[in-house]
Amino acid sequence: MHKKTLSDIDISGKKVLIRIDFNVPLDEHQNITDNTRIKAALPTINYLLENNAAIILMSHLGRPKGELKSTFSLEPVAKRLKEIIGKKVYFVHDCIGDEVKQAAKNLKPGEILLLENTRFHPEEKKNDPEFAKELASIADVFVNDAFGTAHRAHASNVGVAEYLPSVVGFLIEKEIEFLDKALLNPEKPYTAILGGVKVSDKIDLIEQLLEKADSILVGGAMMYTFLRAQGYSTGKSLVEEDKIPAALEIMEKAKEKGVNLYLPEDTVVAKEIKEGAEFHSVPVDAIPNDMIGLDIGILTVRKYTEIIKPSKTVIWNGPMGMFEIGSFSHGTKGIARAVAACSGITIIGGGDSAAAIEKFGFADKVSHISTGGGASLEYLSGKKLPGISVIPDK
Repeated sequence: MHKKTLSDIDISGKKVLIRIDFNVPLDEHQNITDNTRIKAALPTINYLLENNAAIILMSHLGRPKGELKSTFSLEPVAKRLKEIIGKKVYFVHDCIGDEVKQAAKNLKPGEILLLENTRFHPEEKKNDPEFAKELASIADVFVNDAFGTAHRAHASNVGVAEYLPSVVGFLIEKEIEFLDKALLNPEKPYTAILGGVKVSDKIDLIEQLLEKADSILVGGAMMYTFLRAQGYSTGKSLVEEDKIPAALEIMEKAKEKGVNLYLPEDTVVAKEIKEGAEFHSVPVDAIPNDMIGLDIGILTVRKYTEIIKPSKTVIWNGPMGMFEIGSFSHGTKGIARAVAACSGITIIGGGDSAAAIEKFGFADKVSHISTGGGASLEYLSGKKLPGISVIPDK
């Protein structure tokens, strides 16, 4: 990694402000339903504790839209972090102001303070310099370890870095190390699996992949835009009509560059999108007019599995169907199983793909699961991430 990291600076006895990603899922009673993001932050937190730093954590949670909303408070996270780490975690009900300054001033090496949701302030998303300066005023050093928001230029990840000596934490370092394996010099054969809803979300990524990948396997709702581009009838399936020319262009470019772009052979269809709906599999050239395509079929899973198996590098971004509903989850589960069985480097691009690999119990069988869906998509698309660009080079 060419950016300065935690290992490059002395943090002993210093107050260290960390932008962390504690945007965890909560149920209606404010109970945390998944600890993954808290656990992902532990290597950096533990390193700082071992090296005698006073730790000030800041994060956003949900989308409070610049207003103080108790349903988006980070207080439950402070409690859960205390349980996981076995140490007291101090909490303040704001991220700027006198109470915060006092709490930071009182903080001793080896202690942890969590600030309230940065997005309770509209200045956060605007990357307001005064707000950033206020956040930075309570610390000696800044560590950005929130990969999930690295593609956003906000005050707590980009603004703060203008006012303090800044480095990236171990989570971001690990993310970049793995994503670079797919982006810079991937081991061949290199297979990319792309799903999700929209072709429009993936165009930049596909452009990059056409330069590097050997095979691109398409699934998810975006497959129906490609199928329509090939002249197939797609029934009531979701199609981005305005992206049909882009899909045609992608298929043309793949041919020119010798990249194998695979589309499904069969698809699972139903009349309605709900648990318990009747469903069956049809060839992609025989989708009934009154039905919706909602998953890839078993023949496609078999075909894709054959391609994934010998791959030395695999990236997966986007589920193969509506995997949240049991009837339409088999395609995604089959691909998750194939990726888990592959002995090459396997990278899951965060978001729904990460949720799927967790849901089907294969999370510990892949090389890397990104903690940032949007950030990994942009990074693999060749874009610069503001939260990382702002950190000085080694």
